[in-house]
Amino acid sequence: MLDGFTPWPEDLAARYRELGYWQGRTLGSVLRERALSAPERTAVVDGAHRWTYRELDLRADRLAAGLHLRGIAPGDRVLVHLPNAAEFVSLCFALFRLGAVPVLALPAHRETEITHLARLSGAVAYVIPDRCLGFDHRELARAVRARQPGLREVLVVGEPEEFTALAEVDAEPMPLPGPEPSDVALLLLSGGTTGVPKLIPRTHDDYLYNATASAETAGLDAGTRYLAALPVAHNFPLACPGVLGTLAVGGTVVLSPTPSPEDAFRLIERERVTVTALVPPLALLWLEAAEWAGADLSSLELLQVGGARLKEGTAQLVGPVLGCRLQQVFGMAEGLLNFTRPEDPERLVRSTQGRPLAEHDELRIVGADDREVAPGEVGELLTRGPYTLRGYYRAEEHNRSAFTVDGFYRSGDLVRQLPSGHLVVEGRVKDVINRGGDKIPVEEVENHLLAHPAVHDVALVGLPDEALGERSCACVIAHGAPPGRAELNAHLTALGLAAFKLPDRVVVLEDFPRTALGKVNKSELASVIEELTHG
Repeated sequence: MLDGFTPWPEDLAARYRELGYWQGRTLGSVLRERALSAPERTAVVDGAHRWTYRELDLRADRLAAGLHLRGIAPGDRVLVHLPNAAEFVSLCFALFRLGAVPVLALPAHRETEITHLARLSGAVAYVIPDRCLGFDHRELARAVRARQPGLREVLVVGEPEEFTALAEVDAEPMPLPGPEPSDVALLLLSGGTTGVPKLIPRTHDDYLYNATASAETAGLDAGTRYLAALPVAHNFPLACPGVLGTLAVGGTVVLSPTPSPEDAFRLIERERVTVTALVPPLALLWLEAAEWAGADLSSLELLQVGGARLKEGTAQLVGPVLGCRLQQVFGMAEGLLNFTRPEDPERLVRSTQGRPLAEHDELRIVGADDREVAPGEVGELLTRGPYTLRGYYRAEEHNRSAFTVDGFYRSGDLVRQLPSGHLVVEGRVKDVINRGGDKIPVEEVENHLLAHPAVHDVALVGLPDEALGERSCACVIAHGAPPGRAELNAHLTALGLAAFKLPDRVVVLEDFPRTALGKVNKSELASVIEELTHG
């Protein structure tokens, strides 16, 4: 068992197996089954790549053998930092079969995040593109490797320079030890509040349920053509049901380089896409673009929207404008997923974020005293179940506050539950800004801003935004000449911060409103900024 992983208690694990949630299969076996039953069906489309299930299966086998010969062993962590590319899919399945553990970094991550992930995970290898959207990942790899020498391999999709081309990691398939279904299959990233990301361990057992049950709930089948528009390293487009759920039912995954209407609409029309998933700001952008783009979107049957609360007014437009059904999704990489269902009344589809995926998902909605609130009242969502983690990876101290003594995960989401079981998301308890589905950990950004010589004190707050839900505003008390936004963002970029964490706005103040305990009163501070803006 992977060091630093918190397993389910034995009695609960036995119960989840008995109830059929955990079927004793590995993620790698899913591809093999489809390759045997429908070998010539198209599995993955990525630009010029059109791989059948047989081809994808063989590529995964050859890559697994090549990685094995390069010393990648079961349990080794491999940091995967790839865009939406066919190689992402074949690499993940190769690692699943080998029993190595992919650590899925997001395309926007840069030196700060990647170095942290390499150190925390103990990764032995790092897989990158040569260049992506104008950024040279080989330069990033050099900087990370200098700070984390345990990364003994850098594998590159494209021109490797002094590193190794992923295409050269190839060998005849061979018997491999492989993982057990209860082993950790992959490490996802949290969108949490304590600075740099935490790692979320997902096992083959629980994540296979996550993907296949989501596929059933979304109505996927062998005729599904799923457009991965969001970055596939995110839990939502990876397995809710996403790429893994689509491949599990024998459908076709179409990979889009970006979620822009220009790229996505072209692929929907050309590949006759039936299902895709977006965050609310992109859903709004697509609705606006569909009015003038002139693309044939008639094949689209289902649009999933999640990652942040979708406004009811926007939800009402999906059917009339895009001509497809809407499914709202509220979930977390830590586990619990909620979906609206096809049989739900339209008012619930428009106004709620769905109800739990599994019958045995356990929910508590509690107040600040940890006591359950009255039915229908707002409180923090606590959860445990057959696919919700029992502890972050290598985070023993944090886990003591992130989980109750009986194993319920404290989500930090403020929700209320309707009599139907559907949840309505009302906000966050934790100090995090949800910028269009990207979670900005306030503490991390503030600490980096404090390192700027012109910043005496800083408070990062979220401000309401029609398109993104929230935008970030850095409120600064200056040392001498006040710094501008361009100067501060250049400072953060030089430190290697992801672009979505850069403040959208900078406001210089003389002082901050504070609570009776002397802490910055951020709700009052946000009101001050709003008054400055509109007053």
